[in-house]
Amino acid sequence: MSLEMAMLAAHVPSICHEPNTPDFQQDLVKGLKQMRDRIKELKTDVVVLMSCHFPATFHHYVDATPRHSGILTAMECPDLISDVPYDYPGDEELARRLVAAGKAAGIPILEINDPTYVWDYGTVVPLRYMVPNQDISVISLSVCLASSLEESYQWGLQIGKVLRESEKRAVFVSSGALSHNLVRGREHMPTRSEQAMDNQFIGYLMNGDYTAAREMLTQYARIAGVESGGRHLAALLGVLDDKQRAEFWGYGQSSGSANAIISFVS
Repeated sequence: MSLEMAMLAAHVPSICHEPNTPDFQQDLVKGLKQMRDRIKELKTDVVVLMSCHFPATFHHYVDATPRHSGILTAMECPDLISDVPYDYPGDEELARRLVAAGKAAGIPILEINDPTYVWDYGTVVPLRYMVPNQDISVISLSVCLASSLEESYQWGLQIGKVLRESEKRAVFVSSGALSHNLVRGREHMPTRSEQAMDNQFIGYLMNGDYTAAREMLTQYARIAGVESGGRHLAALLGVLDDKQRAEFWGYGQSSGSANAIISFVS
């Protein structure tokens, strides 16, 4: 088996509970539901999800806990995400393979295996739509704030290699936004300049020009305030290979940020 699909997913907090989703974010919900169907069609065994809201300071963390069970109240927005239960199987063996591969590549990777660790909303929100029955194994990955974009890209290369060599049917999810200079008011779009950069970056992805996307990312991340400094996008570009082609499933603004659902399949 191999890496069946990679994707960029949105996790805006106002879609956590579908009835509360504003009109301008309905396409995000629709796109995540389409990814739910695709994940099911692919007979996915494991979802490996990197979340911008799992921000580690000095190390990249891999959650190898055999069972992920807890109740999430998001610290930054408890009015939107409160008392949300989740209960997903993990994949301890595959998680440890990822840790070993990262360490062998000289990347500071640490395993966590702690049933008391509570997931973040960048992990929980997209999974509520993509794996609603909580019946597919999940491995949760952090972003590392001390990591350069190059290091995050190299980590993505190792993730892609391990997943392609695995006997499991895997889906990699990069959970995060594009431009992310936040303002008050969920209805606000990014600025025109930020939208232009978002569109150019998305265009590179849609055309399969991942080298150009990578070359653009450093300045794009700095100027447009890309979430997590673009580390989740650098890792995604590392995971992708030239055979994987993009499909666009949805877009929505959230407080001045740009959020998209894009899948990549061979």
